[in-house]
Amino acid sequence: MDKITRRTAIKKIGHTVAAAAICASGAEALAACAPTTKNARKMKVLLINGSPRANGNTYRMLQEAASQLQKNGIGTEIVQTGAKAIRGCIACGQCSNSRCVFDDDICNGIIAKMEECDGLIVGSPVYYGVPTGQVISLIQRMAYAGGAALKGKPVSAVTVCRRGGATAAFQTLQMPFQMLNMPIVTSQYWNIGYGLTPGQIEQDAEGLQTMRTMADNMAYMLHQFQTGTAKTPERERGIATNFI
Repeated sequence: MDKITRRTAIKKIGHTVAAAAICASGAEALAACAPTTKNARKMKVLLINGSPRANGNTYRMLQEAASQLQKNGIGTEIVQTGAKAIRGCIACGQCSNSRCVFDDDICNGIIAKMEECDGLIVGSPVYYGVPTGQVISLIQRMAYAGGAALKGKPVSAVTVCRRGGATAAFQTLQMPFQMLNMPIVTSQYWNIGYGLTPGQIEQDAEGLQTMRTMADNMAYMLHQFQTGTAKTPERERGIATNFI
């Protein structure tokens, strides 16, 4: 067996300690780079109620989605377009610094909110087969002036009707988002609810479930974008609500 001198032993110990230190520092660096639940920023979704009625069926659908997002650790805020006029885009080309030249309605305020949010849900009642004029004007101006605050963020549309026109309104709401590279969040069915008078939406159990599923999908997408390790949502047993 070869003799190991004191000098050789000290050198070998030194190399071992150095290697261990390098491995430890590398592990610490990887841990610092890896996203964790503890250091991840809490995400937030903005929900826009395009109905002039503050507490109608559209609000109830959005509320169901917001509640489910919160269960998934996502912050939420619901804002309403209200009954006040919202200007339409006049193609003036004067948009600057991600703001519309018209500053006398809610448009610029909502663009500012979207700069701090990670996702968007827009809801509207159905008026003659299309979304409300207020919400269309708002979305068009947001897209032109504040498109930078929207691009790349998951989005979903929601429509509520008494009987018909919901699918056409739903498609109309989604069209601008597809031109802004916004990932469309789907659900188990189209995001449609049925009800006329406030509270009637409670009878549409499938519509409310559709909101929960959509919210689960949005939360999954947001968490996946942030960490790359999101768990696939567990599904509720399907509900079918038929209207005749």
